[in-house]
Formats: sequence, C-alpha cells, structure tokens
Amino acid sequence: MALLFGGAALLPSCLNDKGKSVVKLKHIDLDAGQQALVADVADVIIPKTDTPGSKELGLHLFVLKMVDDCFNKEGQETFVAGMKEFNEAAKKKHGHDFVDCSPQEKLVFVSDIDKRAHDRKPDEEKDDAKLFTFYSMLKGQTVFAYTTSKYFMTKQIVYELVPGRYNAYFPVKEKAAV
Repeated sequence: MALLFGGAALLPSCLNDKGKSVVKLKHIDLDAGQQALVADVADVIIPKTDTPGSKELGLHLFVLKMVDDCFNKEGQETFVAGMKEFNEAAKKKHGHDFVDCSPQEKLVFVSDIDKRAHDRKPDEEKDDAKLFTFYSMLKGQTVFAYTTSKYFMTKQIVYELVPGRYNAYFPVKEKAAV
C-alpha cells in the first residue's frame, strides 16, 4: 500500500515536461530553461568550492520567489526581458544558449557582464540596460539569499541573536574596600 501511495506521489514529477516550469510562480511565467538559466548564473556568482554553491543551497529558488512576490510588475517585466537579452548575448558570443555553455564559458561570460555592468556610465549602452538590470537584480538577490541562508548563518559565521549578554554570576575573588 505504501508503495502505491509513494508511486502516486512521484508520478506528477515524472510526467513533468522538459519545457514546463519547475517552480510555480504567480506573477511571472518562466519555463524550465529560463529557470535553469537563473540557477546557472547564480551558480557562477556563488560557485561550489569547499562550501556549497548556489545550486546546492537552492538560492535560485529564493531569487525567483523574491522577484515573483516582492518586485512590482515593471521590475518583473524588466527581469524577464533582461534574462532573454542575457541569453541572446550568450548565443551571440558562444553560438548556443547560456545553459549549454561550458563552465569556463559561463564564468568568462558572466565575468565580462559583471565588469561591463560596473564600468558603464548611466548614459552608455542603453541597448543593454535591461541585460545589466537583470544581472544586477540577480546578483544582488543571490548574495542576499546566501548571506541570509541557514547554512551561512550557522556554518560560516556564528550568529548570536543577543551577543555579549550580561552574566550576573561572575565570581568575585576579593572583597572590595568601600
């Protein structure tokens, strides 16, 4: 009986089409490829080293949820349009989608976008404004997700809700003369 219920619970995930969205979002409509792009870019921003990377911590899911729930309609539209421009720029440079690039190609491409985003002046590169806005939004939310994650707060830094608390039971060795 347990096997039957387990199989019934697993069946919907087996039937999920490759092009269908992995995460259900209310306000933005992204397919699996676009969600994979967000996951891959976030993984370049915070890669796996001796610590878990973005994919292992699920930071891209946080980013998608934040964009879906907390950004206004204009911000959401800019994010999606910038994501499309980001992928088109990767196609133009490497001949295929960003998610199909090698890890080295991804790193070089994202590093180039990051450098250009930081070096550009407000009036420059109006054509790529949505691309840079997408990247800045994604990078900011990814770093925010990492620095507020359970892993970071418990394993990387020792977070104390109330640091340096008062201890009234401190032993006194000598009596002080009054």
